[in-house]
Amino acid sequence: MQSIYGIGHKLRAGLERTFPEQRIFLRSETDTKFIRLSAPTQAIAWSGCAIFVGWAIVATAIILMDSVGSGSLRDQAERERTLYETRLAALSEERDRRAEEAAAAQERFTAALEQISVMQSALLDSEDRRKELETGIDVIQTTLRRTMKERDAAREDTIAALDRLNGVVAENRGHSSEDDETTLDFLTAALNDAATERDTMAMIAAEAKSTVSEMEFERRLAEERNDRIFTQLEDAVSISLEPLDGIFSSAGLSADSILDTVRRGYSGQGGPLTPLTFSTKDEVPDADSIRANSILTQLDRMNLYRIALEKTPFAIPIKNSFRFTSGFGQRWGRMHEGTDFAAAHGTPIYATADGVVIHASAQSGYGLLVKIQHEFGIETRYAHMSKIRVNVGDRVSRGDRIGDMGNTGRSTGTHLHYEVRIGGKAVNPMTYIKAARDVF
Repeated sequence: MQSIYGIGHKLRAGLERTFPEQRIFLRSETDTKFIRLSAPTQAIAWSGCAIFVGWAIVATAIILMDSVGSGSLRDQAERERTLYETRLAALSEERDRRAEEAAAAQERFTAALEQISVMQSALLDSEDRRKELETGIDVIQTTLRRTMKERDAAREDTIAALDRLNGVVAENRGHSSEDDETTLDFLTAALNDAATERDTMAMIAAEAKSTVSEMEFERRLAEERNDRIFTQLEDAVSISLEPLDGIFSSAGLSADSILDTVRRGYSGQGGPLTPLTFSTKDEVPDADSIRANSILTQLDRMNLYRIALEKTPFAIPIKNSFRFTSGFGQRWGRMHEGTDFAAAHGTPIYATADGVVIHASAQSGYGLLVKIQHEFGIETRYAHMSKIRVNVGDRVSRGDRIGDMGNTGRSTGTHLHYEVRIGGKAVNPMTYIKAARDVF
């Protein structure tokens, strides 16, 4: 107890040395008063002032730090927004360039098909000409053989006539000169007729040989022309098929399975792409027939690719300028199952492939929604529309307008939410768009 009292006494003595007692006089007209400020009171006042000043300094520092930090965050956010807008503008320009390239590639593809059709017609005409030449050569060879037989028969008749003449001369040596002259004149005329017929047959044979040589030369020219046509067709078909073979694999689809499905749906026969059949008299088809049928097979495959491309959503649903605002994947802790394209309110929205409309009305968070069922188990969805321009059951083609862009349903602004589903499972739509962009 005494120890505590001693410590308190020392503390009080220290305070009195540091803060000696002060008096504040208050003087009035009639009286003078004073206020005594003891050492503890002064210590408490000084402590309060110190605490207030320290708090003011700390608060000021915090405010300054927050201000500086907020300014830096705003500047950083502004830089990121500018960078994002620049990137979106670049993507929009890239998309426009790719669209122009796709249109140009489509025009080149159409021109190549037209050229192939012309070359195929020339090939068929050349094949008809070749068959005519072969028929003509057979006729001339038959005529030549008949002429040569007739010439040999005339020679044999001449020799027989000479033999008969010699026999008649020997038998009639004892007859009168008048009978000899008559017989000689007859035989001479017969020999002249036989010689004339022989010369005529020889001339016909020579002309036939010349005609055969000319037709053989024409046949070789036709074969060379056919070979050039075949080579050009094979090169054109190979160049056209090479990118088409990879477009479906790039999108994760089986090209053979899709082509088989298309082939079953388009199984009619006839027309310019029907395989050629030539009469070979039960012989093995020649090389030209095999090459022609191979080219027609590749052209048929190209045509099946064209049909499959129309039925697969490789196109972009927006043809106007737009901003790519959100991609496929996780967003805000949830799965975003499509791709968002932002543009002006009312921007036209187009079907990305041929198909049948299976839904055309409002649906929960999608707002005004259109669903299109395509071939190969593929479905596309177009959400948040402001207006729907198709009805359930309508058949639409790629590029048909199906609605207008809007802000219906659970949406933060005007945009299109575009989905691609295979067997009911959502996949990344950009996989298909990029696959078509790499080809076209």
